[in-house]
Amino acid sequence: MSVLKKIGIAAAAVVMAVGASQAMAKEWKTVRVGTEGAYPPFNNVDASGKLVGFDIDIADALCAKMHVKCTFVAQDWDGIIPGLLANKYDAIIASMTITEERAKRVDFTDKYYTTPAQFIVKKGSTLDVSPEGLKGKNVGSQKATTTANYLEDVYKGSNLKFYDTQEQANLDLMSGRLDAMLADKLIMIDWLGKGGSCCEFTGNILTEAKWFGEGTGIAVRKGDPELTKMLNKAIAAIVADGSYKKINAKYFPFSIY
Repeated sequence: MSVLKKIGIAAAAVVMAVGASQAMAKEWKTVRVGTEGAYPPFNNVDASGKLVGFDIDIADALCAKMHVKCTFVAQDWDGIIPGLLANKYDAIIASMTITEERAKRVDFTDKYYTTPAQFIVKKGSTLDVSPEGLKGKNVGSQKATTTANYLEDVYKGSNLKFYDTQEQANLDLMSGRLDAMLADKLIMIDWLGKGGSCCEFTGNILTEAKWFGEGTGIAVRKGDPELTKMLNKAIAAIVADGSYKKINAKYFPFSIY
């Protein structure tokens, strides 16, 4: 075979490969967003049945930057990653902490906010919230969360109770069925200010990356890298143009970025 013929065949192969790659790349016009709808002020359902909250506003702002239509799907928290992998939606915007364990199953965007965890107890309680101090005590958290993982690893001597929603855990703390609860501090700031006057923060803020990750990100299927890139570009854009700051100020009197 002549050298020229070999070059021609190689060039044709390159053209075919590029064409195939372009054909495989998805053109995103609509992005289906999975969220929980039971985690105020980040995501919850209002009296009219509409999904509202910080996560929803961020999703809308990101979709506007990407020039795509956003649609939302409510999904129970413990099934939210399986729902993404089953193609029920394209991205999870639901205050999901970026952790090494979750990153084995999904890809994450850059963070769009950061939050620590902290224990909450009844006001006036002198309870020591160290692992030794909570030995034999009833300690709760929402299940399938970073706080639940932390309790399972560090508080093995406690009577651990895990709940489908944060609201269920809050109610058990208020009623005395829990001695202490571990939760996202930002969520609890909102709850303590509105309905949780019975209770207060105690102990140190918990931020260890092993359990609490590197911030809160958007989860995307590993087969959709172009969507991850689009979302990262949009996150940077809304931070740069002040859109993020306006949404932040609607919910919090301080920056959570």
